[in-house]
Amino acid sequence: MKPAFFPLILVCLLAFAACTETANTSPAPPVESTSFDPAAFGENVLVFDTTMQMATIQHTLDSIFKPLSTREGHFSDLRYALMFKPGRYQLDIQVGYFMHIIGLGTSPRDVVIEGAVRSNSFRESGNVLINFWRAVENLTIQPTGSDNTNTWGVSQAAPMRRVHVKGNLRIHDGHYASGGFIADSKVEGTIDAGGGQQWYTRNSHMKNWTGGNWNVFFQGVPEAPAENWPESPVTTIATTDRIREKPYLVFENGTYLVRLPRLRDNATGTSWDQQDSTITMDAFHVAQPEKDNARTINKALQQGKHLLLTPGIYEVDEPIRIDSPGTIVLGIGLANLVATNGNSALEVADVDGVTIAGLLVDAGPKPSPLLIRIGEEGADTSHMHNPTFLFDVFVRVGGPFAGAAEKCLVINSSDVIIDHTWLWRADHGEGVGWDINRSDNGLVVNGDDVIAYGLFCEHFQQYQTLWSGEGGKVYFFQCEMPYDPPTIESWGHNGIHGYAAYKVADSVQTHQAYGVGIYNVFYDAHVIVDQAIECPPHIEDDFHHIITFWLNGMEESEVRSIINGKGAAVNINNRKATL
Repeated sequence: MKPAFFPLILVCLLAFAACTETANTSPAPPVESTSFDPAAFGENVLVFDTTMQMATIQHTLDSIFKPLSTREGHFSDLRYALMFKPGRYQLDIQVGYFMHIIGLGTSPRDVVIEGAVRSNSFRESGNVLINFWRAVENLTIQPTGSDNTNTWGVSQAAPMRRVHVKGNLRIHDGHYASGGFIADSKVEGTIDAGGGQQWYTRNSHMKNWTGGNWNVFFQGVPEAPAENWPESPVTTIATTDRIREKPYLVFENGTYLVRLPRLRDNATGTSWDQQDSTITMDAFHVAQPEKDNARTINKALQQGKHLLLTPGIYEVDEPIRIDSPGTIVLGIGLANLVATNGNSALEVADVDGVTIAGLLVDAGPKPSPLLIRIGEEGADTSHMHNPTFLFDVFVRVGGPFAGAAEKCLVINSSDVIIDHTWLWRADHGEGVGWDINRSDNGLVVNGDDVIAYGLFCEHFQQYQTLWSGEGGKVYFFQCEMPYDPPTIESWGHNGIHGYAAYKVADSVQTHQAYGVGIYNVFYDAHVIVDQAIECPPHIEDDFHHIITFWLNGMEESEVRSIINGKGAAVNINNRKATL
């Protein structure tokens, strides 16, 4: 599964020298910087600057986009990070599958794209229901169309971060959409969600919002619309409890650096003007898929290095192990780990302040017990003052090829914060079937005081999400139950029909969830599910703004209640229910 590399290479050779700080609140001893050759980023990282001809850059971008713009492209082996040094560019950047558009300024204002950075449907209908696996961050878009609108028509796993849109933003393409995620951004005009099913917007600014059907969520957004649930699908939370923004690459004074934003409590709005910690590139092991494997990566990590994963597919036959506090693992270009030997792909020890960002993880054909583990089983150390963060971590079981994993993401540590994840047992593609891409759970949380901002979790064969830790909080939950139980008898447990999408263990005393959307499509059988949510009775009222929806499938299928037998059923005759 080695990726084919695009023949065009645009890199600039520059020397590096800078001082570094730790990624948290206490300064570390200075790290001696050594020269860094940008060729280490590899063939699928292209770096552009304003000395280049715009027509040449445009031709390169169009050539990359073409094979990644079709339905076939969405399981491609190609991966690209397309990086822009500070300056102004006149470009129409079309963003397809596995394309990551990155501005290299210290502020989003430093890289300006006059034209568009757009994601459109490859279908005539404008449907973007499978516009997955792409990203844009840390730049300004100045739309040049007559309506002053930039289109970012996407669904899952397509984050927009640290982006300034000097105009309107359309997050659909005229038809169905099932997205999506914006954080730390500013839109000077209106964000138009059209008929999009759901969307999560965090710590951003906008002038206005319109559209959205089921679950439209705002957190830390001062201009967010008011709630009027359930007549309106809006949930508005004034502040974000605890957050630091995703680390980002910059090119400053002839030097590449990684910046790590500081931790904020009760945050509103963007983080752009705060003082972020800086880390020089010599503190990183810069991995390339054709040169590195789990052993070379683990050796570098054991030597105290951070890890930057360049675009491509990394087949790992043992887990990448993060044992040192404060370690950063930063993927660019949707860097992709594949567990090939029945192993986990990534394991993090129960330590302070680890950052995992920008990763796509696939289950391999040999079943794995789990794919990502944060903290050892039984971990009980508090990390309240220096939590571990997961940003834009996406996991697939099936889709590009047959794969199986009992659990995708298991969190045993306390005080872990998830900022956007999509955990997906594939419903289409290769290696898809009830007895093929086997997977019980997307997310399992055993640690205390874990927070999830933007949790997307779909199609697993038991509980989609199973939460056993105390003090958990989920802000925005998007879930589809599995499409493919073969019979009503084959899907259930202990006399209960089906499995709840969201299960809080009976032992849990405190848990909160806001903006919970659970949908069902049962194509293959007359399936009955007794409840969409199961939890201890004393926390039922701590679930806020719940919607269940019968999308499609066998006419006799039904979800009989919303939570613990309470709330209306959804079926072909009553497709929507809310609490």
